[in-house]
Amino acid sequence: MDFLLQLLFSPLPTSAIVSLFALAAAVVFYLHTRPSPLPSVLDLHHQSEGIKDGARKSTLLEDNNNLISYHHEDAKTLYEVFQKGLKVSGNGPCLGYRKTGKPYQWLNYKQVSDRAEHLGSGLLHKGLKPNSDTFIGIFAQNRPEWIIGEQACYTYSMVAVPLYDTLGPEALVFIIDRAEISTVLCDNEKKAETLLQSREEGQTPVLKTIVIMDPFPSELVERGTKCGVDIVSMQDVEALGKSNHQEPIPPKPEDLSIVCFTSGTTGNPKGAMLTHENVVSDVAGVIKSIEVVGGATTQDVSISFLPLAHMFERVVQVVMYDAGAKVGFFQGDIRLLPDDMMALQPTIFPAVPRLLNRVYDKVHNSAQTSFKKWLLNFAVERKFAEVKQGIIRKNSIWDKLIFHKVQESLGGRVRVMVTAAAPISTSVLNFLRASLGCQIFEAYGQTECTAACTFTMPGDATSGHVGGAAAL
Repeated sequence: MDFLLQLLFSPLPTSAIVSLFALAAAVVFYLHTRPSPLPSVLDLHHQSEGIKDGARKSTLLEDNNNLISYHHEDAKTLYEVFQKGLKVSGNGPCLGYRKTGKPYQWLNYKQVSDRAEHLGSGLLHKGLKPNSDTFIGIFAQNRPEWIIGEQACYTYSMVAVPLYDTLGPEALVFIIDRAEISTVLCDNEKKAETLLQSREEGQTPVLKTIVIMDPFPSELVERGTKCGVDIVSMQDVEALGKSNHQEPIPPKPEDLSIVCFTSGTTGNPKGAMLTHENVVSDVAGVIKSIEVVGGATTQDVSISFLPLAHMFERVVQVVMYDAGAKVGFFQGDIRLLPDDMMALQPTIFPAVPRLLNRVYDKVHNSAQTSFKKWLLNFAVERKFAEVKQGIIRKNSIWDKLIFHKVQESLGGRVRVMVTAAAPISTSVLNFLRASLGCQIFEAYGQTECTAACTFTMPGDATSGHVGGAAAL
């Protein structure tokens, strides 16, 4: 007892007083900067409920008949969604691209819309019909022209059919013939040569026009002429359309918008036929699920590196256009993605476990001593304890000491991440939720249901599942 009294009332050394003040300051800083937990949008123990025929629906929906078809009354088709983005953004920046070592350059919403009208008008002038029986192939890597081509289809009620390298030559031939694709937009000479070869061999007699985005030699035009294929630059088709402009002929919600073909692992590729309402409904469900953490705004930017031929990336982009937000494209080389992330500083990051596993491995491999490993694991444990309480932040002491480098490797501004396409391990997901200081959603879906059909909820820090029924 005497010892305690002496400790409490005797003068303390200066160093001890300084230490106490430092501790008090740290506690005050923690309490001041510690944000409030995320509000819960629903009971995490009751995320869905059964309905007729054994199906389940999200409890975010008010009643069994209140299924979501759209997010805005004036944006019920993919054409209208993009036009909504143009208005909401005030003709702000839309599509970004860059060359190695250079900053991003941007096309604004009006530029994209105008170029889509010019391209579509040019295609109509060359004989295509503005209806949902006209299928246009898009055979290109992610880039602004991909979206311009897609929007050209939607502006004149035509249907986009994504094509991609990994399909293989036989599958490409099958799809072109099956969908009767007479016109294909492709990004470079190499892809055009692949298409020409199948035409020369008499495998794709329906193919009449190849529109190329990049410069190409005149010899390619001559080669096309010999087999009855018109080879033309995208720039020339846009110029033709600008001189022969036709007013937009927008689609209806029930009209076909896009046909996504599978890889054909169990036979010939199967085409998933998705209407405008299918896609817009899925987008509305995603927005409904994440709006509690702040849906996309004009200030948001997403990085586009996942294949546009797949609906996961397509839906993410439509979410961005719905908000008048920005989409920046990677340079086309996945090895340069970290550099693109640093330059773009995205706030919305669609990802796949394969990439996230690399982030996890890189960080853990850098902790080479036993002390560093202990410190990293301890920091993850302390930060994840906050995540389980619904607290998502980037300004904790652990962020400043350890995690800021991980965050900066992704640009430093990511606030929402969605992972899908494959399972992600519990250890990786918990680490990312702790270290990145952003809301991470895991989703499951398939092309036939547009994209997401289940989605984890804000505030749910558990792992090993893909959430309940999405609010569709």
